[in-house]
Amino acid sequence: MKLLYLTDTHIRGTNPKNRLDDYCETLKEKLKEISNIIKEEKVDYVLHGGDLFDRPDVSVSIVSEFAQIFQSFGVPIYIISGNHDIFGHNPDTLDRTMLGLLCNLGIMHLVNYKKIILEKDNLRVQLTGSPYIYSMDELSNRDNYKVTEVDESCKYAIHMTHGFLIDKPFMKEVSHTLIEDIKDTKADITLGGHYHFGFKTVEIDNKFFVNPGALIRISNSKIEMKRRPKVDIINLGEEIKIEERYLKSAKPGEEVLDRSEMERHQFKGIKMAEFKESIEASANYKSLDIFDLLLRISKSENISEEVKSEALKRVEEAQINEVNYS
Repeated sequence: MKLLYLTDTHIRGTNPKNRLDDYCETLKEKLKEISNIIKEEKVDYVLHGGDLFDRPDVSVSIVSEFAQIFQSFGVPIYIISGNHDIFGHNPDTLDRTMLGLLCNLGIMHLVNYKKIILEKDNLRVQLTGSPYIYSMDELSNRDNYKVTEVDESCKYAIHMTHGFLIDKPFMKEVSHTLIEDIKDTKADITLGGHYHFGFKTVEIDNKFFVNPGALIRISNSKIEMKRRPKVDIINLGEEIKIEERYLKSAKPGEEVLDRSEMERHQFKGIKMAEFKESIEASANYKSLDIFDLLLRISKSENISEEVKSEALKRVEEAQINEVNYS
């Protein structure tokens, strides 16, 4: 059985200010290359790690264009929802989103909290997935990254996740989960998304932890300038083999990412430019990432879970109402 894994496509109809190219056309070229890889490699299934879209209410015309490309894959596509695919970081809003529409139409298959059995030539593989939730990387939710039960008829188990799963310690101020913290999972392969930089595949006790990084580069950080977008091809037989496949259509960072504004600033100026970029990048909702803000406030002020949940619910409703009346 052969699978292809990609993540964080962030489909959108507008061009980020730090892109020098036509963002939408570049993404189409990458997906068309992936479609060719699927046929050349005789891939049986495609897995997507979430953040298919850059916002849950992308225009119908854009969704239609990309839906045709996904249909050209010619194989089933299984996906979990990322934070950009839903309203209010709440997977329960999927029916109101464009990802929900594609799943309802059968163009994609949603894995959120389900157990799906993939089959080929008497080989059975268990596929599960944990979508993004607003507290994904809090200690109380760590089990979202783990598989505790595997169907006895399955030779392998694959678990898809969309959270801040990384291979080495990060800033304490940013909630994250280390691979080391979930190495007791029963999944043979854990697939990560959300963390756009990705990491080199990690193997611990014959278990694989994979994140090829975002298919599209939105940030113009120095790391992103050097990073080469790729997908992973997973071969399942008597053993597991994972191959990194860099995309030929992905141009060098300096050809598609603009750092001119940032390079005009030094020291504090650079930090201010990055902050300005983060504001503009989240202009989808004409605000900063209010969810992270709410969570930080709730932690520092010891606000109860009941109050925090109510606040998040109201923000979610406000976002949906904005779309309905815009």
